[in-house]
Amino acid sequence: MGRNIVKAKLDIIFKKLFEDKNNEDLLHDFLSSMLEIPYEDIKHIVVENSEILPESISGKFSRLDIRMTVDNRLVNCEMQIAKENAFRDRSLFYWSKLYSGDLKSGDEYDKLKQSFSINIINFNEFDTPDFHSVFKLINPANGEQLTDKCAIHFFELKKINKQVNKNNRMELWLQLINAESEEELDMLQQTEVQPIQKAVMIIHQMSDDEKIQELARLREKALHDEASALSTARKEGRDEREDELVKRMRENGIPEDQIQKIILK
Repeated sequence: MGRNIVKAKLDIIFKKLFEDKNNEDLLHDFLSSMLEIPYEDIKHIVVENSEILPESISGKFSRLDIRMTVDNRLVNCEMQIAKENAFRDRSLFYWSKLYSGDLKSGDEYDKLKQSFSINIINFNEFDTPDFHSVFKLINPANGEQLTDKCAIHFFELKKINKQVNKNNRMELWLQLINAESEEELDMLQQTEVQPIQKAVMIIHQMSDDEKIQELARLREKALHDEASALSTARKEGRDEREDELVKRMRENGIPEDQIQKIILK
């Protein structure tokens, strides 16, 4: 039986993997692959929120993302395990904050930077077999682009091919993030793609660290508690709306058997 590995799809492990100063080469390769920017065109990366506060690990409804300045671009990368209502709207809102938040008072609008969001999601969101969807501002009539400063990327882990292809660097990174077993990591190790091999080694090292294992356990528990709380809140909201609907139907003289048929549909 293989060891119990920590999962890079868990946001705290994802951050530790890419934010360590010793792993700058991994972050560089990851961004190049996911944003499809030639490696040599990325000169300088600054992580703006590298510190993970203890309360962020176990606190409810906290989100752990990686905000970066990549040369003259703004990039935000987030792992999302559970599906949420209005997830697309939330992603657009987060992108808008990224785009507008860097503009200083008195600056001209042409100072606004290219702003890219990377959303790695552990559920299916879009009606396409492709694991990568990217959205930009274009005119649907003729395809003309309004600006090159907006790109919101979604990577759906449930659509990742299990077959390893060492020539597809984007998919290799997502397979690494999606890996849940020693066997999956071994397959990636055998590609002999240096950044992927190094990332596998680091995940093995984190898996052998009892402190990181405990932090991962606490974080998974917090995310589970959050999902349960949201589910309960949605159910209570539905129950309240259902009670109001039943009340109105009774006030309008609708027979009880018909009310039950409507509610049970």
